[in-house]
Amino acid sequence: MISVDPVFPGRPLRLVVMASGEGTLFQALLDARRETPSLSIQALVTDKPCLAIDRARHEDIPVATVTPPRKNTPTTPEGHPDTDHQDPYAERRRQWNSELAQAVQHYDPDIVVSAGFMRIVGDEFLARFRGRMINTHPALLPAFPGAHAVADAVAYGAKITGSTIHLVDSGVDTGPILDQEAVPIHDGDTPDTVHRRIKTVERRLLVSTLDAIARRGYISDGRKASFLP
Repeated sequence: MISVDPVFPGRPLRLVVMASGEGTLFQALLDARRETPSLSIQALVTDKPCLAIDRARHEDIPVATVTPPRKNTPTTPEGHPDTDHQDPYAERRRQWNSELAQAVQHYDPDIVVSAGFMRIVGDEFLARFRGRMINTHPALLPAFPGAHAVADAVAYGAKITGSTIHLVDSGVDTGPILDQEAVPIHDGDTPDTVHRRIKTVERRLLVSTLDAIARRGYISDGRKASFLP
């Protein structure tokens, strides 16, 4: 059982945001600070150079970038795969997770926010932040998990999709759900038009979920999560 107690109005909720791309969700949190004093952004952590970094620097938010290893296969001098030696990628991936966790912990967050962070974190990271990391997903989980959720929903012919805010666990989009909001799919919609509609909801839902965490806290048994009264 994991319980996260409310901290506001004692102090704002300390957030470290993780991103990989344009940083539109990160920008939504930056903008929300003016009207949501329960939230405080301590840092942005990325896995590569990206536009989100420019947004952080414009607001004097500290930035850390921890680049993951590339996956490759050891080869013999003749260029054939070397089946006699273990690929060191798994070990390098574990090291990256440890370095990522250290970079995030440096800013002492209450909650880690995966806001378009396009990497799956491993056990070394979750050992430190399990139950305190949330993710946004552009679908109504458990329907349409994975990186192609919007396209999958449109291709399937779903009439409703949405946005989900959930706790991160060791699976892919399988963690306990904190909040969701539905978004319609209209005849003639494309993945792009649906995604734009979802993003409008997603930004607002992320802010409201974090504000609820700051003011009320939450409890999770590992399968279900709910805000405290």
